[in-house]
Amino acid sequence: MPIEVKPVPRWEWSPSPHDGTRNVEGKLLLRNARVSIAMLRFGPQATIHEHPAPIDIDVICLDGRGMTSLDGEQAPLGEGQQVRWPAGMSHRLWTEDDEMVTLMIEHIGTS
Repeated sequence: MPIEVKPVPRWEWSPSPHDGTRNVEGKLLLRNARVSIAMLRFGPQATIHEHPAPIDIDVICLDGRGMTSLDGEQAPLGEGQQVRWPAGMSHRLWTEDDEMVTLMIEHIGTS
């Protein structure tokens, strides 16, 4: 079988298409029936609105720092740290004066 090399779904940074999101850009790196992997870049005063998801999501901070919330509880999130948002729980990511880059792993086919 020949090796299949293909482009990633969305390599260029582009604004987040979700309502309630401010000053966040993303790259969609991989999407299949089991998992979706994206990088998100947060500028200062950036936010993803608080919302639940029907799937588990792992968030890894690759650079910078920001804040996360899970069902109303807040915590700082910095470079080299990760957090899991379980399916059905409200969650949010945001920055104040800092910038942040995260890797988002959505477990589509496992919930």
